[in-house]
This record gives sequence, structure tokens and C-alpha cells, in this order.
Amino acid sequence: MKDRILAIDIFRGMTIVLMILVNTPGTWSNVYAPFLHAKWHGYTPTDLVFPFFLFIVGTSIVFAYQNKKTNAGTYKKIAIRSLKLIGLGLFLGAFMLSFPFIKDFSEIRFPGVLQRIGVVFFFASILFINLDWKKLIGVSAILLIGYWLLMTLVPVNGIESTLDRAPNNFANWLDVKVFGTHNYKPDYDPEGLLSTIPSIVSSLLGIFTGLILLSKQKKKATILFGLGGSLLLIGHLWDFVFPINKALWTSSFVLVTAGWANVVLALIYYLTDVKKIEFGSIFKYAGANAIVLYFLSSCISKVMGLIKVGETSLHGWLFQNIYVQEFISLETSSLLYGLSVVAFYCLLAYVLYKGNVFIKV
Repeated sequence: MKDRILAIDIFRGMTIVLMILVNTPGTWSNVYAPFLHAKWHGYTPTDLVFPFFLFIVGTSIVFAYQNKKTNAGTYKKIAIRSLKLIGLGLFLGAFMLSFPFIKDFSEIRFPGVLQRIGVVFFFASILFINLDWKKLIGVSAILLIGYWLLMTLVPVNGIESTLDRAPNNFANWLDVKVFGTHNYKPDYDPEGLLSTIPSIVSSLLGIFTGLILLSKQKKKATILFGLGGSLLLIGHLWDFVFPINKALWTSSFVLVTAGWANVVLALIYYLTDVKKIEFGSIFKYAGANAIVLYFLSSCISKVMGLIKVGETSLHGWLFQNIYVQEFISLETSSLLYGLSVVAFYCLLAYVLYKGNVFIKV
């Protein structure tokens, strides 16, 4: 794309690298707190990773569809890409290393990360090519406020709704009602049905950032810093009545994570596209095949967890025999394992990029 901005590629790559890192520790029993999700309300650096990716999906939509017309061909391409992402996600949810290579049907998880990316991409793209920025702001406000009212005012089975992890939490109740045993947890799914609605706004907010970057505005980095700070302030104020929560993808969570995304992207943009400081090439390589790297890392991680080596798995054997050492803590060993996995996929990303291999989903 002639208008390609280096900061976007680096930001996307950094996000996918962090996704792989937090998903593949040496052991979940020993992980440093910043690399774990918040138990319920609140957020950690790890909770920023997935919304960052949805945000950059929105930013990328601006550059990919800025001149697209609203015709059947465009809608078809958007729908096909969305279905591919959903299909890959469902495959990951069903994949097991045993005949016939799928779990028992009752254990298959229907929601998931790639499924949510597919759904969000579909709706964000359709909205972008049909509405101007003013109407997109209106849609975003309606979705966020509507979700807030829905989650706090609608009773569940005649019981006042709650935002705690409980049967009368409307989003959790709906996931169990619709998906039954096909959730991540017995009582809820962090990529559930109702919480997908506000996650669309995570991408729409990325679209606004893309429009700023594409505009002829001067001092774009300053504008993005200001926008990010404003979203952070509003999100943290909203937190008092609608707590920041990734599992529920609350409206305050949407604003806070988009705020941080703008701040981080503004910093990268200032360094790379304004000051022309060269850094982050490895992230650019990873960003070029982001979905492929995520999909492969998820598949290979599952395989390594299923291959038996003695009384443990291949994953467990490698961790225990290579990374666990008396002179370092288990948390450090666990982190080193994750960094080794990241190094492998960064190397793969480099090889693909230099070989001009770009696998588009």
C-alpha cells in the first residue's frame, strides 16, 4: 500500500509477539504477575494485548478499504476473510493429537480469539465502508452505552444482574445458555457472545486512529497522544460504575485499552515516521504474517502439550530439563521458556519476510 505507515506494522508485530509470549509460559503455575490476566475486574499489561490487536485491525481497515466501493465484490471479500478467521479458530478449538484429530464434540470450544477477530473484522469493515466518521462515533457511543445498560439493568431469571462472576451475570448467563459446554470455562467465555458487541468498538476506535494517520493533519503524534489520554481518562472514570474487565469486555475496558493503544502507537509513530529512527524491524517482520504466526504457535503449543514423554509432555520435559535450574526462580525459568518460543517465531517471521512469503488469511 502506497500510504503504508511503518509504525502500524511495528505495532502489529509487537502485539502478536506479546500474544505468543503470554500464551506460552514454561508453566502456568509460576508466571510473573504482569504476564497473567486480571482475575476479574481490573487489568494487567497482558489484558492489553488482545484489544491492541483488534485496535490495529481497525487501523489497518482504513488503509485497506479507504477507496473500496460498497458493492457485492467488496462484501464478498470481507465475508470470505471473516469466515476464514472463524474457521481457523474453530479448528484450534477442536484440534487434538488423537484420532480423529478432534476433541469429543461436547468439549469443543466455539468462541475464541480468531473467531472474535473474524466477527469484529466483518462488522468493523462493513461499518467503515458505509458510514462517515461522525456516524461511526455515534455507532460506537450507542454500542458502549447500550452494553453498559444491558449489563446493569436487565435482570437474569428474575434476579438483579451483577458484574461479578456469577450465574446472574447477563453475559455469562447468555454464554452458558447459547454455547452450553462449548465455553472456555463452565460458567463463561472471555470471548463470549454478548461481549463481542463492545469488542467491535475496539476496532472502530482503531479506525479513527487510522483516519488521523491518513489525514493531512500536522503533529499526528501529538493528536494521538491527546486522544489516548482522553480515552484513558474517560475509561477510568467509567470504571467507577462499569468496572474495567477483560472477560466481560466492558465499555470502560474498551476505552482504557484503546487509550493505551493510541499512546503506544503515537510513541512508535513519532520515533519511526517522524524522527526516522530505525528500530523494531523484527516486529515489522512478525506483523507481516501476524495471523499465521499466532495460528502456528497455538497449534504447535497444543501438539507439544499432547505428545507424551515419560510421565509428562514434550513441553513439560523441555521445560524441566532445560529451563529449570537451581540458580534461577521458577518464574524466571517460565519466562525464559516463553522468550525462547518467541525467538523461534521471530526467526520464522524473518525467514518468511526475506523470502517474500506473505500468507494472507
